[in-house]
Amino acid sequence: MGTPLEPRAAQAEAVVDRLTEEYPDSTISLRYSTRLELLVAVVLSAQCTDERVNEVTTDLFEKYRTAEDYAEASEEQLAEDIYGITFHNNKGGYLKGIGEILRDEHDGEVPDTMSELTDLPGVGRKTANVVLQHGHDIVEGIVVDTHVQRLSRRLGLTEEERPDAIEQDLLETVPEDEWQQFTHLLIDHGRAVCSARTAECSACVLADICPSEKGDSEVDLATGEPWN
Repeated sequence: MGTPLEPRAAQAEAVVDRLTEEYPDSTISLRYSTRLELLVAVVLSAQCTDERVNEVTTDLFEKYRTAEDYAEASEEQLAEDIYGITFHNNKGGYLKGIGEILRDEHDGEVPDTMSELTDLPGVGRKTANVVLQHGHDIVEGIVVDTHVQRLSRRLGLTEEERPDAIEQDLLETVPEDEWQQFTHLLIDHGRAVCSARTAECSACVLADICPSEKGDSEVDLATGEPWN
């Protein structure tokens, strides 16, 4: 049996309140100036750091300005232009496919529905949520990246493991007006304090309400393994 909904909702509210105070300027760290640039940046960010993506897209966005530009480039050229990005060969193919579909089916524009976005190569629900939220001001879900996946389990907000299932749990407990910011807060906290390798519980503003806090538990709820 998982934690009942009401206590989890109270836990989520406490997490949001404390992290908002700790990270008042929390926001997306990818750099972009158009919806197309946002879409490309988020696709490239899969299993790659935002810092690296921002380095690569500085030149990429100068060279490729429209969906047509991506559609007309070869996969090999695109892979070369994003070299240094994780899985650059695969993602070069994604960018070309995205360019072709946007050009042929959407007049070169980035669509504003979950179904149309997830029909694009390399775009899953997480990527689509980011594009909807930051490109179209449409918030209909919570972005579950690796930080959100890890921290939401450590904090007792879900016992699910798959991102889609975690998102459904979070949608039931996180206030709707905090769905977008929740992701940014957990990302910032995951980077600063509660990383995958080490959890600095002594420096954590959530330590006294965290069921995985080292002082209270011998087991890391995110892995099921004993703390090192």
